[in-house]
Formats: sequence, structure tokens, C-alpha cells
Amino acid sequence: MTDLQNREAEISQIVVTAAQMREIEERIFAAGMPVVALMEKVAGLISRRLEAMIPPGKSRVGVLVGPGHNGGDALVVARELHFRGYEVWIYNPFNKLKELTGKHLQYAQSLGIPCYQAVEQLRDCDVLVDGLFGFGLERKLKDKIAVAINELNTWKQPIFSIDLPSGLHTDTGEALGTAIRATHTFCLGLWKLAFLQDRALDYLGNAELIDFDIPIADVEAVLKDVAKFTRITTAKAIANLPLPRRPVTHKYKEGHLLLVCGSHRYAGGAILTALGARASGVGMLSIAVPEYLKPILVSHLPEALVIGCPETETGAIAHLQLPEKTDLSTFDAIAIGPGLTIDATPIVQQVMESKRPLVLDADALNILAQIGTISTLQKRQAPTILTPHEGEFKRLFPNIPDIQQDKVKAVSQAALQSGAIVLLKGARTLIANAHGSLWLNPNSTPALARGGSGDVLTGIMGGLLAQAMKKQIAIEEVVATASWWHSQAGIIAAQERTELGVDAFTLTQYLMQAIVNCH
Repeated sequence: MTDLQNREAEISQIVVTAAQMREIEERIFAAGMPVVALMEKVAGLISRRLEAMIPPGKSRVGVLVGPGHNGGDALVVARELHFRGYEVWIYNPFNKLKELTGKHLQYAQSLGIPCYQAVEQLRDCDVLVDGLFGFGLERKLKDKIAVAINELNTWKQPIFSIDLPSGLHTDTGEALGTAIRATHTFCLGLWKLAFLQDRALDYLGNAELIDFDIPIADVEAVLKDVAKFTRITTAKAIANLPLPRRPVTHKYKEGHLLLVCGSHRYAGGAILTALGARASGVGMLSIAVPEYLKPILVSHLPEALVIGCPETETGAIAHLQLPEKTDLSTFDAIAIGPGLTIDATPIVQQVMESKRPLVLDADALNILAQIGTISTLQKRQAPTILTPHEGEFKRLFPNIPDIQQDKVKAVSQAALQSGAIVLLKGARTLIANAHGSLWLNPNSTPALARGGSGDVLTGIMGGLLAQAMKKQIAIEEVVATASWWHSQAGIIAAQERTELGVDAFTLTQYLMQAIVNCH
């Protein structure tokens, strides 16, 4: 990779809070970068992107200008588009502006660009550029500016927001009273936490990073002593796959995974989990299921070692009946939960006492919540991964405040309490460890909101985890890669079949295509 490609890869992974971004900017300005020069650079980059994105024949541009430097950025964009032949109208309802922003407004007006205090004057524009408020906003919007934003949100024109849609909290993604519903957002410099919060997704539209060459040294100086937020990128995920394989190897060198799953009631959960594990490329796959399910699993996965176990009266696994001379220490990793039912409580307790890396999902999480032993995970002598959706998370961690308020904070607290790696499923999957580090999956699709989708993820993750134990890949990186792989397969499937056509079984058929497309 070139130095530029290395920089792009590194910058694209970094996620910052408002306070961290402010400190990074202060270092840049303290080093001698004039504010006016940075504003010109940023606005120039945005202007060029807008020129490429505004459809031909759409020449009327409305620019929403706030009182701070975000408004200054918008005014420079207005000026540049004016010089390129666009008809530009400015909306600025504020009487007091920052000095630099005021000067840009004065110059724009000297060029004959009309400026209005009533947003209705921009109704006939083809596109709108939102520069009302940038990162760091904390107060709720109200009065005439809130009314104006609510009106803008009823219009049909595309809205391009600078840095953040005006009204969004930089860290939590909360709409502070109200917020612009952008069609596209240009995030400036570094990704902000809001871009990884589910509650912000209705406002962000499509998002892209505008890299204005922040020195990496300044970023590292600010972030070195704090918990790290890492945005999962395709390049990083691919690098953490167990590829390429060594020329000379065998199945047990490529990991041995044990899946414990399924019941009479939820046979499909076992099949889907196993198919996800198969796709991971794990060298050896063993699957413990109730005896009733053994022939069904064998028919779907003839290469797997399917272990039929004695059943309870309700059709759950009564106890693990592993092959002779085999115990839980035989396996490189264990994944347990999909389709078990809570009647398999003794099985979950047994597996938790093992010294093998463990993925707990679905009914394993419900059992863990029911018996109230989340704190005992701290005593396990091997890594534990929890993969709850929102409902399971609330049952597991009832003392953590509503995760809708701040998912990032909630998942971090959960990892600290449990000592486990916690993957919180959602439109933007979050992964935290007990050391305060966080991984965030920025891409997914609502097509994955289907029963069984999470079972597939558990299989992928278990298979990658078993291989990682042989290849010394960091556990958190494995979990992040599994999340990325799962979401990418869903995105590709939805592109071909629409968001309605991606059932969990179909999803498994796109897992390999997601990898092939990236090589």
C-alpha cells in the first residue's frame, strides 16, 4: 500500500467524541494552522464533492448558515458554488455570528448572493446545504430555528449536511429537540460517535468522510491515554480472516469448533448456526443436538460430526454425550445457544465451566439472565463472547440504563460488568471489551432483521474463533470480522434480492460471495 492508502485506511477506522475532536482541532490551531485556511480547505473539498453529486440541470442551491464555524464552512461553499455558476440563496436567521463567519457572510452579500431570514425563501431551490450547527451541539433547538428545521424536513429537496445534520448530539446521536433529516452527510476530519448510533440513522442519510489531512500525530496524542473507538473497515476485516492458509496443513490445524444448539421446537436454529460455521472455513465442525435432530443435521452438513444427545421430555438436550475419549477441552472453541430453549440450563452451566473460548447466544443468554450468574463470567479462564440483541441485553444487564439513550456507554458498561466481550446487535453493531475499547460496525442492512439471522452470525463467529486460537489472531478482531462478514453478506443479498428477500437460509448462501468480492 502507498503512504496515502495507509493513511486512508488508518483514518477511516478512527472514531472520536466531540471532546476529542475539539482537542485535536486545538492542537492543529496551536501549531499554527490558521482557522481561515482550514475553513477554506474543508469548504473547498465539500464544494467539489457537491459539484460531482448535484444532478445536471439542478442549479439552484439553498445554503443554511449557522452562527459558528459550521456556518462559515457553509458560506465558503456558497461562495464557491456561486463562482461555478450555481444560483445560490442563503438562509441565516441569526443576528450574532462568529467574527470569521460574519466576514464570510459580508463577502457573500457583496457578491450579490441573496440572504434571507425566512426559510420559505429557499423553497424553490433544487438542493439544500445544511451548515446550521456542527459537532459539539448540546442544547436543545427551539423557537424559530426548530420550526424552520421541522419545515425543511417536510420538503422534498435533497439536503447535504456539513459534519453532522444540524440538531444531532455528536456522541449519542440524539436529536436535540429536532434535527435535519439529511440525504447525505459530509463528516469532517474524523468519524464522530453519532455516526455509529442507531438513533441517528434516520437523520444521517448516506455518510462519507471528508479527510482534510489531520496529522496522525495529533490524533494519537489525544487518543493514546483513552479508550479506543475503532470503526470496522473492509480492509481491516479482510486482514483478520484466516487467509491465506499455509500450503501444508490439516483439518485440526484449522480449528475444531463445537456447536451446542437446537431442540424439537427450534430445529432450524441448529441448521442455520451450523451453516454459518461451515462458511467460516473451520477445519473440523462438531455439532451437539438432541438425538431427534441428528439425521436432519447430517443431511444438511454431511461433513460435520453430528453428536446426538439424550433429550428432555420437551425435546431439549438433557446432557452432553460426547464421543468416547472426548471432553470439552478437545475443542478450540465452543458456541452455544441457538434453539436450545431454557430447558437446557444444565448444559449451559456445564459449558460455562469449561476452559475453552466460548460464544453465548440466544437461549444461552436467556439462561444466563435467568440464573443471574453474569458476574461469574469474570472467573472463566478463557475468553467469553456475549451476542445479545436489545431485548436479551436488557435481561442480562437490568441495572444498565436504557440502551437507547447511549448504546456506546451501555455496551461498554456491560463488558466491564461481565468481563466478557459483548457484541450488541442492531442497525449498527457495537463490540466492547472489559478494557474499555470499542469496535463499531458502520455498515449493515435492515434485511438482516429476520428470524435466524443471528444464528448465522453465531456460527460464523464460532468458526473464526476456533481458527483464531490456532493462528494467534486477537479475539476482539475475530468478533469484529465476524460482524463485518455477516453484514456484508446481508448487504450483497439485499442488493440482488431486495430487503424482503434475505431470509436467514438465503443469507448463508451469500457469505462466500462477500469474501470473494473483496479479493
